[in-house]
Amino acid sequence: MRFDVITLFPEMFSAIKDEGVIARGIKKSLLSIHTWQLRDFSDNKHRNIDDKPYGGGAGMVMQVKPIRDCIRKIKQDTPGTMVIYLSPQGEKLTHDLAKELSELDSIALLCGRYEGVDERVIEHDVDKEVSIGDYVISGGELAAMVLIDTVSRQIPGVLGNQDSLNDSFSNGLLDYPHYSRPEEIDSQAVPAVLLSGHQANINAWRSKQSIKKTEEKRKDLLK
Repeated sequence: MRFDVITLFPEMFSAIKDEGVIARGIKKSLLSIHTWQLRDFSDNKHRNIDDKPYGGGAGMVMQVKPIRDCIRKIKQDTPGTMVIYLSPQGEKLTHDLAKELSELDSIALLCGRYEGVDERVIEHDVDKEVSIGDYVISGGELAAMVLIDTVSRQIPGVLGNQDSLNDSFSNGLLDYPHYSRPEEIDSQAVPAVLLSGHQANINAWRSKQSIKKTEEKRKDLLK
């Protein structure tokens, strides 16, 4: 799968390109991440890509032309790519949406800054807006990294063990509790059922614990 990222800070993406699950997926040629410096598409000597908003107000607005030119270049290289704008007014990123996006061949991610992008870009150049939550961050780069990570995990072969996909939200519930060695520490013991070797009983316990944890911490998911 190919990700094209339109950003003012392409160097930020080395954090996921060079380490961890995403880096391994790139080495396996299952993923590719291409960053585009938006200032390279500026048409002035100062490489500005923003200007004051019409109607007044605080902050600056990212202009149409550099964004549109960059998107056109990406689509020229990769026809049919879906353009996603990371935005607080977008569809909330969920496990189901991540699975849906993982079936695409290519995604272009537009990372906003300042007061955001000119509305004409959203109306005419963006296919989908996606939000990672109801809060404000300084720019779309961190949100884009979250999307890349959760979508990439759904692509067969990216994870070393596909059983790792059986995580929180994979079945609509929170994950069950996990334990490792030692069997007891500070008078706190691992549940006996996990030491029994009886897989059917272990699976039943895990299912019950998953429902219990969801009811205690995210009752909204049970609805």
